[in-house]
Amino acid sequence: MDKYSYISNAEVGYLDQLYQNYKQDPGSVDLTWQKFFEGYEFSQKQYGENGGAVPVSDVQSIKETQVRNLIFAYRSFAHLASRTNPVRERRNHNVHFDLKFFGLSEADLDTEFEVGSEISMGRAKLRKIVEKLKAVYLGPIGFEYNYIRNDDIRQWFFNKCENEYFDYKPGLEEQKAILGKLNEAVVFENFLHTKFLGQKRFSLEGGENTIPALQAIINKAAELHVKEVVIGMAHRGRLNVLANILGKTYEQIFTEFEGQVNPDATMGDGDVKYHLGYASRINTPSGNKIYVKLTPNPSHLEAVDPLVVGYTRGQIDDEFGGDLKKAMAILIHGDAAIAGQGIVYEVVQMSGLPGYTTGGTIHFVINNQVGFTTDYDDARTAIYCTDVSKIIDAPVLHVNGDDAEAVTFAANLAVEYRQKFGKDIFIDLLCYRRHGHNESDEPKFTQPKLYSLIAKHPNPREVYVKKLAGSGVDAAALADEMDKNFRNQLQDRLNEVKQKPLPYKLQDSEEEWQSLRKSTPEDFDRSPDTSVSMDVIGKVGKALTSVPEGFKPIKQIEKLLKDRKEAFFETKELGWAEAELLAFGSLLTEKFIVRMSGQDVKRGTFSHRHAFFWDVNTNQSYCGLNHIGPEQARLHMYNSLLSEFGVMGFEYGYALSTPHALVIWEAQFGDFVNGAQVIIDQFITSAESKWQRQNGLVLLLPHGYEGQGPEHSSARPERFLQQASRFCAIRV
Repeated sequence: MDKYSYISNAEVGYLDQLYQNYKQDPGSVDLTWQKFFEGYEFSQKQYGENGGAVPVSDVQSIKETQVRNLIFAYRSFAHLASRTNPVRERRNHNVHFDLKFFGLSEADLDTEFEVGSEISMGRAKLRKIVEKLKAVYLGPIGFEYNYIRNDDIRQWFFNKCENEYFDYKPGLEEQKAILGKLNEAVVFENFLHTKFLGQKRFSLEGGENTIPALQAIINKAAELHVKEVVIGMAHRGRLNVLANILGKTYEQIFTEFEGQVNPDATMGDGDVKYHLGYASRINTPSGNKIYVKLTPNPSHLEAVDPLVVGYTRGQIDDEFGGDLKKAMAILIHGDAAIAGQGIVYEVVQMSGLPGYTTGGTIHFVINNQVGFTTDYDDARTAIYCTDVSKIIDAPVLHVNGDDAEAVTFAANLAVEYRQKFGKDIFIDLLCYRRHGHNESDEPKFTQPKLYSLIAKHPNPREVYVKKLAGSGVDAAALADEMDKNFRNQLQDRLNEVKQKPLPYKLQDSEEEWQSLRKSTPEDFDRSPDTSVSMDVIGKVGKALTSVPEGFKPIKQIEKLLKDRKEAFFETKELGWAEAELLAFGSLLTEKFIVRMSGQDVKRGTFSHRHAFFWDVNTNQSYCGLNHIGPEQARLHMYNSLLSEFGVMGFEYGYALSTPHALVIWEAQFGDFVNGAQVIIDQFITSAESKWQRQNGLVLLLPHGYEGQGPEHSSARPERFLQQASRFCAIRV
């Protein structure tokens, strides 16, 4: 750093000498200092001389500025030096907190400084200020938030970190609850490891504090009046989450491990056990019940992300009247996947858009510090795997995976932030993977040094027991009792399964989809009556051909309104666009949700739809289909961000959660569907077979092959016929 650049880095004696040099020869100092001293001398002429020395009041003012810069540095950069890695030293990011770097010295430690509301101390000795900064910002949580361009959010974090976290001391009951969940996580993995040798399970060993963290998130969410939580994750730790968070019975899990599930009973071909979903209603300490769902997912990393947020938005619109605080998405990532998969960027970028927001997603990263066999040096350019967070000013809490209480604090803070500000937040759980990518893999082939450290490292439960013992709690005896009781319970359940496997039980969402067939078999066995009465046509037609008084559309729209009115009420001959809008309107009058998104869908790529008009003076939009009558449903139509993979995945998730809604994704051109091929392969053409998940998503793929070259060519419907001949209805 240039020593002439910042006043905050200048020692007062040096500053005085610099001023003397300036008086002798202004050109001998840097231009920025010349300007500073010019202003200083102007002030001296106005308010009096003091012999050329810097006044004592100015010295104190400079010192206080330097103290504030020290505080700012801790808030901004201390996460780079915090104690977040449980198994190896962190790399040196060359961040400095030495007093001399800020123009301060040891002699200043016993000087009191007025720092106002800074770190909530008012006036305090520098020694006390530094002690607090180190305790808060160089501990087991690396708080990364000071880049956020919102003063209210930063001030909120100042208080959370420097008051609440500094004073955080969980009571005995909370400590027992944390230990209980940590015990379940550790013992469950160990039990599977010993009873099902050689079977892949993608264990959570090394990251077991994920379980207390998720429990804390769910409990806090229920306390803050969230009614539903939707979770998406890949393989690692999934069985543990199913058992110890969602309450999937150990009998059911062991039945799957024993290979005794009848595929016919699950309505499909089935899938590996670490891809399956589950849902349950959970009682929480606050007395509030909460519905928690873990969605099924394919092996394709992060592909489930847009589905989860789409599902959450569907529940918000359909079940909770648009209240974003009532349903919450949690996305559990791996460190290599969140850094490497572009779909994460798409999902984060859509998080604040009106058509796609869910009121904030909690992103939880199980950071094993390695992806399959690849070290993070080869996995990303960014310092952190979570650096995608910065594009939306989302805060990140980097947490030591061995510190159960720090993890719990971060989990609670994340929910509070989400509920207060309605924005995404990231928790980066720095942990490790005790085994290889799966339990039969040898990680020392590529990570011999790291895995030598891991082999000697105690598990997170052992770490927490030792910490509790140091605080006077007889944690060892308590942990032994928990361990013994839980192992006996698991063994009893396994013995029962060996004698009599459990039948498969349908989940609520499966029953809701099945009820469609039970209640209206004619929809599947013969063509239903889809006619629309003249009364409905008249109401919809009137809505589509009217604009509010004072609304001024462009001239082309004035002509379109005239032609549309003629088609509805005179010739009674409708083109494609009018017929489509009539179909939407008729469903809305029957109180069915209609949702459509895609690039430029409101007017239509080829200027054919015009479901919305814009006022030439105010640019305010108007949709006639939302003004058919007082009892109708609302049309949800959104011009999407320039994304296919993310948006189609979102709409698939939305349709999954709303069986009675018409959900449509439209490609601008047919071949744009190429960008969403992962969703087609992993969900649309296979999910019913794999996970008995039905879905009514409609894809509109306009434009045929008309000589415009490969950039604007056909959607090639033949591939859909090949992929989904059993499950998709295709109209050409």
